[in-house]
Amino acid sequence: MAFTLRQLQYFVAVAEQGTVSGAAHVLSISQSSITEAVKELERDLGVSLFERHPRGLAITQQGHQFLRHATKILANVAEARQVFDSDPGKTTGTLQLGVTSLVAGYVLSDLLARYRRAFPGVEVGTVEDESNYLEHLLVGGELDVAVILLNNLRDRQALQFETLDMSPFNLWLPAGHALAALPSITVEQIAEQPLIMLTTDEIEEATRKLLAVFGARPRVAFRTRSVEAVRSLVATGAGVAILPDMIYRPWSLEGDRIETRDVSASLPAIHVGLVWRRGLTLSQPLKNFISLAQTQRAPRLR
Repeated sequence: MAFTLRQLQYFVAVAEQGTVSGAAHVLSISQSSITEAVKELERDLGVSLFERHPRGLAITQQGHQFLRHATKILANVAEARQVFDSDPGKTTGTLQLGVTSLVAGYVLSDLLARYRRAFPGVEVGTVEDESNYLEHLLVGGELDVAVILLNNLRDRQALQFETLDMSPFNLWLPAGHALAALPSITVEQIAEQPLIMLTTDEIEEATRKLLAVFGARPRVAFRTRSVEAVRSLVATGAGVAILPDMIYRPWSLEGDRIETRDVSASLPAIHVGLVWRRGLTLSQPLKNFISLAQTQRAPRLR
């Protein structure tokens, strides 16, 4: 096995964009270069990473498994390069970090692991809670920084923030659902379906507001704080879901396929970012955390 970092970069870009043309546009290289790199990677691994279809590429189960390793490898390389920009062995102190539950599982876990490896002399304390309470702790100086959804940030005058990622809302469907065959899907068509509602991290509030803009009232079939429960319910045909792309995975825990359709033309995106108190003098541990976070990008599967 002799794959290169460039092949991994091209593979991740195709997985994120869902098409070779989209990856080529993002990377500013030719489509033929990406196509050949992905084919070579598949030959090296001995598996098919994508299924080809008229609308683009769908990542396979083997591709999904390899994507997790590929993104970690690329993140570790970026982390290794950062070592030369500072002396992590001499960086000491504390970092008080806040996070909401949804972001903790899908954004923070890998970032925090990388930070602890890069700066082992820093003692990190974490608080998981609702975003309103985390804002209160930031303003009061009890937290240095929080990683949260920025869409409903309340106290924007007292807080400074930086976006790390933007994740559009997508429609989750069970395999073979009638809506999946349509060239485009309207909010009105979504509102006719039984909806599986995720209640964590203000997602339910955001979803209801989004549908209300179009005069649509959701038919809520099930409410849960568990993303895995949403996946299982959608995959087995209990309903559909409208959720940020960053938490999409193609399979439920039971191995059932979940399809997704882009409805971002109708619905705005979720913004994930860092928040800290405006005017705060940034400590070295906090500067390092912000810098490391800027190098991290979550893969978006299509």
